[in-house]
Amino acid sequence: MSTDKRELSRSLKARHIMMMALGGAIGAGMFKGSSTSIGMAGPGVLLDYMIGGIILLFVMKGLAEMAVQNPGAKTFRDLLEPLLGRFAGYFSGWMYFLNWVLVMAAETAAAALFLQYWFHDVPLWVLSLLVSVVITLVNLLHVNVYGETEFWLAGLKIAVLILFILLGGTILFTGYEHHPAVGFQHLTENGGFFPHGIQGLASAMLVVMFSFGGSEMIGMTLGETENPEKVLPRVARGVIMRILVFYVLPILIIVSLVPWNGLSGTESPFVTVFKAVGIPYAADIMNFVMLTAVLSATNTGMYAASRMLYSQALSGQAPKFLAFLSERRVPTRALLVSISFLYVGVIIAFFTKGKTFDYLMVIPGYTVLIIWILLAFAHVRSRMTHTGQGFPLGSFVAFLALIVIFIGVAVTSPLYGTLISVAAMLFVGVSYLFSRKRTSL
Repeated sequence: MSTDKRELSRSLKARHIMMMALGGAIGAGMFKGSSTSIGMAGPGVLLDYMIGGIILLFVMKGLAEMAVQNPGAKTFRDLLEPLLGRFAGYFSGWMYFLNWVLVMAAETAAAALFLQYWFHDVPLWVLSLLVSVVITLVNLLHVNVYGETEFWLAGLKIAVLILFILLGGTILFTGYEHHPAVGFQHLTENGGFFPHGIQGLASAMLVVMFSFGGSEMIGMTLGETENPEKVLPRVARGVIMRILVFYVLPILIIVSLVPWNGLSGTESPFVTVFKAVGIPYAADIMNFVMLTAVLSATNTGMYAASRMLYSQALSGQAPKFLAFLSERRVPTRALLVSISFLYVGVIIAFFTKGKTFDYLMVIPGYTVLIIWILLAFAHVRSRMTHTGQGFPLGSFVAFLALIVIFIGVAVTSPLYGTLISVAAMLFVGVSYLFSRKRTSL
């Protein structure tokens, strides 16, 4: 292999990375799952989203600073390993790989469900297979094709949110047909701004942090970004501000237009609002938006899983043959291994009859928190080992806050979910011991 074939193609631009991070953080959890967090905390959930955004801001700023200090890094695992040790790189790499292969298999099944809304007679497994083939073809092409695809998929979600903010904000103060101008009176009705008190805020915080998962995707693009030391800090700041705007403002409009306790846990709050104000074809519109959201998440997952597997192979923590790059400088073998999990998802969709999403989405919540904790701690260590730089108080506060949230997740989550996640972590940890023995022979 020639030297240039060992290097990933630096074809991703700032706009690609921005949309990849936004696409990862603003998904079906926003358009559908936000009803869960609203039900837990009422209008006060807005405070949770702002606090979560501040924590994320500290983590992403630390990640960007470490990327500048380590220009040779391919992914964030290459930032963690020099600071926290070889096990941290191995553990974070394999857990993040596992996180995304599970997410993309589950999201593929979810995409099939959204497609079946229009194609009632087509079996779920056929629709899952169709989605898998499309995602496969997109990712086998040059990374720039992936970047453009994700740019437009994420762009559509952002456009819908902007339209919702403008339309909803106008209706709040002018009314629409039979829906009067209510202003912000619903924020303090039905139990007040904090109807479930501190306990409600704490419970919703767990859901909120899971919703922000995927924003760390900017740490997966280090090896394929033009001028990462200049682009990453700017993108990190921009991503956080946009995530806060595109979460806080839509939810403010939702809980202002419709009483928070009038939202259904089974229906998208966006659909509820559209129906309440008399917007036609609300269910069809949001079904299409949620379809693009899960396709975007699947596309993002394929990128993240394949690049992490490639990075693991380069570091000797995965089979070396996975470090191969194609003529287009795409990690084809790592990509094909990752793609295989999509088709596993198709098989599972066939047997579980549409319940795949619930069965698979157990481990990722824990994994995202672990990655953020490691990134925050690594940034604290990096400042401590570089003289002349102040103590990163923001990263330290984020680290402590994430530890508290992690404990809260473990205490409040269903026992089977925690046990499955612990088993996965133990498996990765034990595999590291065998990996060390093999490499020492």
